[in-house]
Amino acid sequence: MAGDERLGRQEGSTGSVSDRSWHGDEARSPLGRDPDPGLGRTRLELELESGYPADVVPELRSRLGPRPAAYSRPTAASRPQRPLAETAPVVRPAQLPAAVADFTGREHLVRELNERLAAPADRPAAIAIAGVGGIGKTALAVHLAHTARHRYPDGQLYIDLGGAGSSPADPETALGAFLRSLGTPDAAIPDGTEERAALYRASLEGRRVLVLLDNARDAAQVRPLLPGDGAPDCVALITSRAHMTGLDRTHPVDLDAMSPAEAFALFALIVGEERAAVERAEVMNVVASCSYLPLAIRIAACRLASRRTWTVSVLARKLADERRRLDELRAGDLAVKATFELGYGQLDPAQARAFRLLGLVGGPDISLPAAGAVLGLDVAETGRLLTSLVDISLLESAVPGRYRFHDLVRLYARACSERETRAPAEREEALSRLLDFYLATAARVYAMERPGDRMVDHLESTGHPGLLFETSKAALDWLFAEADCLLACVPRCTGECTRRRAGDLLLGALDLAESGARPRQYETVARAVGDAAHAAGDSRTEARARSALGHLYSFTGRYSHAERELRRALELDGEDPVVASRASNQLGIVTNGLGRYEDAERYLGQALEAFRADGNEAGEASALANLSRLHVSRGRTRTGVELAEQGLAIYRRLGAPLRLANGMYTLGIALTRAHRLEEASVHLAEALDLFHDARQPLWEGMAHFRLAEIQLMANRPDQAVAHAQQSLALGGLGGEWRRFSFLTVLAKALMAAGQRGQAEDCWRQARALRERLGSPEPEEVRQLLSASAPDLPAAQDPFPGHRDAYGVGPPVTESDPWI
Repeated sequence: MAGDERLGRQEGSTGSVSDRSWHGDEARSPLGRDPDPGLGRTRLELELESGYPADVVPELRSRLGPRPAAYSRPTAASRPQRPLAETAPVVRPAQLPAAVADFTGREHLVRELNERLAAPADRPAAIAIAGVGGIGKTALAVHLAHTARHRYPDGQLYIDLGGAGSSPADPETALGAFLRSLGTPDAAIPDGTEERAALYRASLEGRRVLVLLDNARDAAQVRPLLPGDGAPDCVALITSRAHMTGLDRTHPVDLDAMSPAEAFALFALIVGEERAAVERAEVMNVVASCSYLPLAIRIAACRLASRRTWTVSVLARKLADERRRLDELRAGDLAVKATFELGYGQLDPAQARAFRLLGLVGGPDISLPAAGAVLGLDVAETGRLLTSLVDISLLESAVPGRYRFHDLVRLYARACSERETRAPAEREEALSRLLDFYLATAARVYAMERPGDRMVDHLESTGHPGLLFETSKAALDWLFAEADCLLACVPRCTGECTRRRAGDLLLGALDLAESGARPRQYETVARAVGDAAHAAGDSRTEARARSALGHLYSFTGRYSHAERELRRALELDGEDPVVASRASNQLGIVTNGLGRYEDAERYLGQALEAFRADGNEAGEASALANLSRLHVSRGRTRTGVELAEQGLAIYRRLGAPLRLANGMYTLGIALTRAHRLEEASVHLAEALDLFHDARQPLWEGMAHFRLAEIQLMANRPDQAVAHAQQSLALGGLGGEWRRFSFLTVLAKALMAAGQRGQAEDCWRQARALRERLGSPEPEEVRQLLSASAPDLPAAQDPFPGHRDAYGVGPPVTESDPWI
């Protein structure tokens, strides 16, 4: 924790703790202003022996006495057979740092640890508190030691082992100081760590002593300082950035950041409750920028407290810039960055490289295979390196096989990367390898989900083979588990050498757009790629990014936006087989939904021709299905059924589960409009199961919606209500126009089931949606909401009041489509 106390408080705490300890070389140096070679003791030994700070020890020499000039330490052979502690005067050391008077937070943890210390049967030999620098390990340990000190009447020992610095304390020296503090005369203290450790353990027998080992480097440094099995009433509290694996009967505590409420309380304690309460929202922004790290919160609060003219919002704006955040978190000679430097300075070259490069990655965490791609190493070597970083708290692993940084540590890792000599080339190579990994694997998932779809043949080649999956489910599980990380990678790779692959990754991950799982994130990323490509004059990449964006907009009901992006994509690169086929296909869907049937037929004809020219059978089936929807919209139900059956036959031959579900869904709609309700119900029910297995909640909602229509037409209102409620629960991902459609069919089903009150509530919600979207209210809605409106006949045609296909009416305004 070196330096974390210089604000007058312990590391990450809220209490005042004087800096009694010396570190590294200081601990082994002579007293300085009044040396006494005859005394022959180090600062550390004198401080621990006396229980006073080293700067007052010279005044105490008279009580300590000098060593004899001819002094020599006894060997193990000449040491007394019984520990001298039995004949020496009883000494009760009280070396704990000052109590943390205003300790904040950690109440549940303190209570749990106190309960462990109070129960003899469950009491561990040691409690090892581990965590990143600045997390509050020392503050917690000191607070816990003071709350439990009444259980240890024979004394409390304390030492700062300096483990985070370059010169950690030597166990032999620490043992000598502890033995003197326990009353062992100098003449009885042997040379050698093992000899001193044996005498130390014997000295603790029959005593109840608490030992606080602060800032330990590793288990090897700590092990000789632990009470032995012969002292079951003694306990050690250990703080360290390293996890103390390999210590017997040790209870580990992996200390995490503060909760938002605890962070606010700490900040308010320093700047004043009234000042914090006035700008509570800005305070929460500040502590969030501090990533709830106690040391960072304390530094930020101290900066504000010393500047009475600043408002909290001024500080919040300064910390909002990630590139300057670590520089802003500095007060005097204390800085969050300096705390992290101590840990980074201990890394070997391979660990330091892994730390730097992993800091470049976006997303909440990273998988082991993805980390291997970043580092250019195999999984085994990557796992070894990442585990070593976890062991010293520079990396976290909350879930097996996945790793993450504390947010401020990530910023520091990036800063380390930027200051390296090879920084630009090293960063670009690492991100390029990660992009290759994601693109190759996403393309494999796409191919497994869409057999016969040749789009993957037109994607950029990669230097990574991608992961292999045994089943389609496993492939989809990977895609959705990696969604945040995959999408976060894309905007980091818009440079000259990676931009095309970044655009292609959007196409490979189209399932994320179709599922409606992350519409805002997908939109932001696609826009970033498109803008970068436009600035660079890269029409191919811009066209593909706009095509992906249009694909997303069409699935979320933003038809005018979708049409603009798709048409622009065709203008930019209509010769690209991917854009020529996919953009035309989506434009056919959009214009059909807008009721522009002639345009829809033209675009779908172009798409069918482009898919066939490319030998893309899956694409051909998709265009046929969309033509079926167009024919149904125009009242041509017979040809609509035929086209749907042709597309479904192709999907069956290709063996594509998700596409098969789309084909069944399309045929179900056509059969419904042809009043072949039982056949339609069978196809839609099967499609529903397939959509569920493929993790497509948007399409699940649509299938429930279509089944509700069928049940309503078949005069089965209770079943219609059940399906309509499911559609409403699942279909919010499809945008407000779909929600209006689902509310409409639910209201009709409720009315047919005799539940008029609930039906009217649904109609009111539908009316509010229409008003917000700026569309005129259908006459049907006005009639059904009027006081004199008759109950809706059970078998009334369900189609008035909501629209078909991929949308539910032409959008008039799209100010906030994600509501």
